[in-house]
Order: sequence, then structure tokens, then C-alpha cells
Amino acid sequence: MTHKRKPKLAVWKFASCDGCQLSLLDCEDELLAVAGEIEIANFPEASRAVVGRSYDLSLVEGSITTPHDAERIHRIRRSSKVLVTIGACATTGGIQALRNFKDVKEFTSIVYAYPEYIETLHKSTPISDHVKVDFELNGCPINKMQLVEVLCAYLNGRKPNTPRHSVCMQCKARGHVCVMVAHGTPCLGPVTHAGCDAICPGYDRGCYGCFGPKESPNTRSLGRQWGKMGVSDPNLVRAFRSFNAYSDAFRKESEFHEK
Repeated sequence: MTHKRKPKLAVWKFASCDGCQLSLLDCEDELLAVAGEIEIANFPEASRAVVGRSYDLSLVEGSITTPHDAERIHRIRRSSKVLVTIGACATTGGIQALRNFKDVKEFTSIVYAYPEYIETLHKSTPISDHVKVDFELNGCPINKMQLVEVLCAYLNGRKPNTPRHSVCMQCKARGHVCVMVAHGTPCLGPVTHAGCDAICPGYDRGCYGCFGPKESPNTRSLGRQWGKMGVSDPNLVRAFRSFNAYSDAFRKESEFHEK
């Protein structure tokens, strides 16, 4: 009797807080089920064990911020049949991409006593700026059930079924009162990718855009609406420059209000 070979899974980290990797570990019961179908061959956050040098599926967390990162991601791509990026850092450059709007040399000269020892790129960029990415999973951090869906989709040879609509749809599904309409609270929900289950509006707070821009977001319309609500341009810039500041839609809207 022959045994079916389990696909090898690798999890890689670049510049990030590790939160998305922890989301994988937080899958608990679901992770046990998934682990029965795959071989976790390289996952330093969970184990020192390394099995082989090539992998069927690689999950990549973090953004590219150093010359070493830029070389390493190409090696990982060459060793991976399928590469999936997880989280805001890997998909849009992350919170560290805030430096992309300023002079990084000025930052290093302020923060470090000996900035001449710091080797860093001028920008923090998503993985897709450097190598081919097969699927991007948004979120800061990612939704663990969406991650399980991505893994199950890979194991069954189909496309992941993750939502493309906005946080507003999740708000309606949960029966939340719209914080912008009812309270005049600025909210990024109309332009933000669903995935958090509308946590902030559920507590009468506006959405902070943790899951990045949804497909075809009308950020200009939302910016105008916020302006009518009395939100100043500097505050609009800050709202769009958070976890997904260097995503194309959020970056352009923040730059529009910076003029």
C-alpha cells in the first residue's frame, strides 16, 4: 500500500510584527485538521524542524525593507510551487510603509546612534513588487478563518473563496447601526475589504481600514463625504495612512488631501 505524499508547507517572515503567523497558530482545532493533510516543513515561529528545501505552498508574512530581504524573497519564490502573501505588510508594505512618504535617511539619523550601520531600502514594499504572488490575503492581522479557507482551497485545487465586498456588507449582516449615518462618525468601512466581521462599528467606532481597500473603492467620494462632516485634510491624510498606507487606492487618496 502506498502512502499519499502530503504537500509541504513553509511559513516565512519578513518585516512585520508576527501577528499574521500567530493567526495561523491561533487556528487551534482547525489547524490540527489542516496539519493532518499537510506537512509543516518550515515554520520557525512554531518549530526548529526544517524538512527539505522545496515547498508546495509558502505563506509569506512581512514587507521587503532591506537589500537582504530583496534577495531572500527570490530564493523563496524559486523554492515554492505556490506562494501566498498574508497580511497588510506582505500585501501593501504595512505600517512600516509610512516611511515611504518621507526621507528614510532622516529617520535613521534620528532613531539610531550609528545610522551608518543601518542597511535599509528607501521604501517598504509588498512582496508582489518583487516576485510573482499566487494569492494575497488581506488584513492586519489576517482573519484566521480566511486563512483556513485559503489552505483548504489549495488542498482541494480550487480558488480561495474570500469576500471581495466592503465592511459595510458585514455591518448590515450583523445588524449594526451605521456609525456615519446615525452618529456622524468618520468610517472607512465603505472602501475597506471585508474580513474583520465589522468589529469597530459594532462598538460604535468608525472602521480604521485594517483590511485595506476593497475592489474598486470610491475613496474620492468617501473623502468628500468626510470633508462635509468637518474632517480636515490633515486628518484625512492620517486616516488613509495607517496599516495599508501604500496600497494604491489609500496612497492616492492621502496624497490628494496632502496637496
